Amino acid sequence: MELESVGDLALHVILAKLGPEDVGRVACVNRKLRLSAAEDTLWTRFCSLELDLSAPLDPHGDPLPSFKAAYQKWRGSFLHVSLAPCQASKDMLGRAAGMAVDEFPRGCGHSQKGDFTSSTLGGSLGIIGGYSFYNHLVNVHLLPLKLVILETNHIIRHLGFSSRSNYIVVAASCTSGEKLFFLNCIDGQLRVGTRNLPIDGEMMPCVPNALISSAHDRNADLQQDAMLLWLEEHGRRLQSGMIKLREGGGIRSICQFPEEPPLCSTAITNGVRIRSSAVFVPEFADLQNESEKHFFSYSIRMSLIPEGCMANGLPYDYCQLNWRHWIIRANDAVVSDVNGEAVIGMFPLLHSGGKEFVYESCTTLGSPRGSIEGAFTFVPGRLADPKGGPFSVQVAQFPLELPDYVF
Repeated sequence: MELESVGDLALHVILAKLGPEDVGRVACVNRKLRLSAAEDTLWTRFCSLELDLSAPLDPHGDPLPSFKAAYQKWRGSFLHVSLAPCQASKDMLGRAAGMAVDEFPRGCGHSQKGDFTSSTLGGSLGIIGGYSFYNHLVNVHLLPLKLVILETNHIIRHLGFSSRSNYIVVAASCTSGEKLFFLNCIDGQLRVGTRNLPIDGEMMPCVPNALISSAHDRNADLQQDAMLLWLEEHGRRLQSGMIKLREGGGIRSICQFPEEPPLCSTAITNGVRIRSSAVFVPEFADLQNESEKHFFSYSIRMSLIPEGCMANGLPYDYCQLNWRHWIIRANDAVVSDVNGEAVIGMFPLLHSGGKEFVYESCTTLGSPRGSIEGAFTFVPGRLADPKGGPFSVQVAQFPLELPDYVF
């Protein structure tokens, strides 16, 4: 039986089992098949499966007359890119948006034209997030397309790059700590500016070079764009709980400090729980300085379990920090052994079952890998009115690592 003699309903069922490329080939056979292949119900299905589109929109979020037109527009915009990684990245952004709305329903909006924020790019919730320590605050947003053009023109001029530069600015933090991400349109690598960016344009890669294959590489079976790989990795970290949403100091953001082992350590000593992790800070890295090449910020979260603390065999409902001891290693060599009062000038008082006290600090390493471990000294009660003798609390070793993916 020839395909042209099949009834319209049966023909539709057959075409629905094909992929969009095969349907396009069928449309070239004759007029009847061309009309069947143009039915928008078919392209509604393709758009839903491959692009997660529930309305005919172009990649900018603007409406189109049909799902077939939408599919053609997306395919034309990503001619050299498999739609599978595009879909994975879109799924990630959707999950992140859903998490944001669930956790922080007030003030969250979502736009298909770019990142979602509470108001503008300077709003509090960035899809990539960041970290803070001392007066340095980073909260990275993906730039909407209009801002990509404006920011690229402005920053390229400011940095003194050639007007024919291959870089576009795709993500940035517009908080107290400026951080800029650049996509190279030739080699496909995503890079982030270092401390020397304003001086000599120094950047570092955000994705392992071995994973990237450019659209201009004729020997590559499939383009693996760094931006898409980067977003997929960010999505995996969110989904696994390695990074989470955090609210503090009036700022809502996705916090890049790891929350799960092996990148986050946890120790409970005498009822005091200490969670510790670190993040690489590329915007302060100095690749030309061998002793301070790698810059890390670390986060310490301390709390008292509901049962309280134990000191000298007796239980107490609260205790106060008095002393700290840090051992910092580069590779396996001790590069710093620090003893001192307080943490960032503070003596936190912990109550049983109370909120975590969180503080961040920073350190530099000449090597790409190291670690921090140590101990805190607490007294039961208050320093001004101790209820017993001091006791030590362990800070389990946590890594300082130059990561494969830099955020």
